[in-house]
Amino acid sequence: MRVAPHPCEIHQLVVRMLHELGAGEDELTVLHEVILIRNGRYCGRSYRAAGLLAMWLVEVGILQFYGPEGEMLRTVNLFEEMSAVRQAA
Repeated sequence: MRVAPHPCEIHQLVVRMLHELGAGEDELTVLHEVILIRNGRYCGRSYRAAGLLAMWLVEVGILQFYGPEGEMLRTVNLFEEMSAVRQAA
């Protein structure tokens, strides 16, 4: 059984990655977060700041980052990423 990462962990990862992709620290203090529900089921979250978008797709365990023109900038496999973070702790 796979366990989804906690939303607080994802939020921290999103802030870090958006900063790496060019968002300023002041822009990240106004991070807009939306819970995504499809057919009555929780399926993910989206995060927007500084013209950038991050989408957490819970069922497939990925976090995707998009630029201002909708171009995909990066994909993170959360099951691998969060496992490495937990092992380091």
